[in-house]
Amino acid sequence: MIKTKIALTPEQETLLIPLYAKAQPENPLFFDPHARDILNQVDYDFARLRVPYKTVVLVCQRAKKLDAAARAFLAEQSNGVVLHLGCGLDSRFWRVDNGQVEWYDLDMPPVIKLRQRFYPDHGRYHLLASSVTDLEWVDRVAANRPVLVVAEGLLMYLVEADVKRLVLRLREAFPGCRLLADVFSRLAARSATHHPSLKQTGASIGWGIDDPHQVEGWTPGIRLLEEWYFTQDRNLDRLSLGYRLAYKLAGAFNVVRRAHRIVYYQL
Repeated sequence: MIKTKIALTPEQETLLIPLYAKAQPENPLFFDPHARDILNQVDYDFARLRVPYKTVVLVCQRAKKLDAAARAFLAEQSNGVVLHLGCGLDSRFWRVDNGQVEWYDLDMPPVIKLRQRFYPDHGRYHLLASSVTDLEWVDRVAANRPVLVVAEGLLMYLVEADVKRLVLRLREAFPGCRLLADVFSRLAARSATHHPSLKQTGASIGWGIDDPHQVEGWTPGIRLLEEWYFTQDRNLDRLSLGYRLAYKLAGAFNVVRRAHRIVYYQL
């Protein structure tokens, strides 16, 4: 088999971390066979990413939670629209498709070009090749239906001014839409540069937030619906005793519990 070579910027190369994490069949929380298939077709030394097992666990927790939230949204709004920002090589559309959703995957042009090698065309599935901060892409989304925006492993790579511009533009274009994203605390954002995988790719972290209600102050009408901690995961009992104890300990300290979590807004 001729494998596909990877040529991405440091920030784009971080998409390989969740791809690798979701492709581990021995993980008790989540496994994506699409990710495994892509891993087997890519010419890349994944060992150089040095992805710790704790990162594999967390990425899989995040994927499972976001999938569940997307399915819940589509259960309420069966013909809704989902925008997946910074989609990387993720297969969420194929995991949660209800047969009616109109889906948009957005990422930088080299990433979208790479996606096209692994995923088939589909009538309700659309690709947007753009930087998320170049907000002209918003006008290409035909959304006269309820909208869910998913930003998985994305917002922390932006600066706060760009996150705010994005949120306000989404609210303007799709009033009342939902935004589902994982975020770092300010402390976690500052210390994330020491993560072995980020050190290998050279990617940088820009944004962290301590109080998620701060976003509600950006403009009237924004409402925080949920703040979910990884320590709340009901499937933690599937992990080894050591990891279960580590999560229990982390849940006892607010600064640790809130270092990385998932927030859900209505815009």
